[in-house]
Amino acid sequence: MKFGCHVSIREGYLGAARQAATMNALAFQYFPKNPRSLSVKAFNQDDAALCKDFCKKNNLTSVAHTPYPTSLTPRDNRKRKEVMQSLVNDLEIANACGSIGVVVHFGKIISLDDPLASYRLMIDVLNEILRKWHGDSKILLENTGGKPGTMGTTLEELVQVRNLCEHPEQIGFCLDTCHAFASGLWDGDNWEAVLEKGQALNYFSHLKVIHFNNSKYNTGLGKDRHANIFDHGYITESQFDQLVQTPELKDIPFILETPKEEIPHQVEIRQLQERWGSQH
Repeated sequence: MKFGCHVSIREGYLGAARQAATMNALAFQYFPKNPRSLSVKAFNQDDAALCKDFCKKNNLTSVAHTPYPTSLTPRDNRKRKEVMQSLVNDLEIANACGSIGVVVHFGKIISLDDPLASYRLMIDVLNEILRKWHGDSKILLENTGGKPGTMGTTLEELVQVRNLCEHPEQIGFCLDTCHAFASGLWDGDNWEAVLEKGQALNYFSHLKVIHFNNSKYNTGLGKDRHANIFDHGYITESQFDQLVQTPELKDIPFILETPKEEIPHQVEIRQLQERWGSQH
């Protein structure tokens, strides 16, 4: 399995890749720029190219994650322009680093009177971004951790938004295990049903990365609080077993977004590799 974690770009993109390698990771995630800003970054192309080359030589898979303020359902035209410029910038950086894509959170409800308004806006924003984008890195839509029935918590929504976009080939998916558990999509005991539904919807064909997190709260409560994988959350080791050992997921990177203050990521990656093996 390809296990990894989120790393800092404090030492640049090559530095992030080297940091992942020192942890014996086979994958890593990074913020392409300041995670709290939508400002467009004039990035170092040489550093990005060195990152790409290092990853190729060391069998490392990388993925970027959009800054926190990124929203595919912006509430006004000023925010919409900022989000689109920022996301194109993220895609450019990810592409230069050789990353598979940029993870972006699913949109939020903007109208209680018109349930479809948010989906229409999401599709419009994605279309406008992807008309300008012709690189290899994809936008990776992430499922949300809200209460059951809230926006972005079902495979049907994720797949349908992709299907309705003008350039679905530029869109993939990111499955967050804590979000899936929090929303009740995966309650720990229904992985077989989730897999069957995902296969029928053609979801897994476009799944590119997994955010591998336990949950501090029980399933279905809509509380997105990540916990370390072993003995720290409500998802048991045997429940994770079913997911990790799924043949459809064997080549997909599993990225930790767990509390590193409790268990350092290097230690947790080693625990994962000891439990489920690694690809070298």
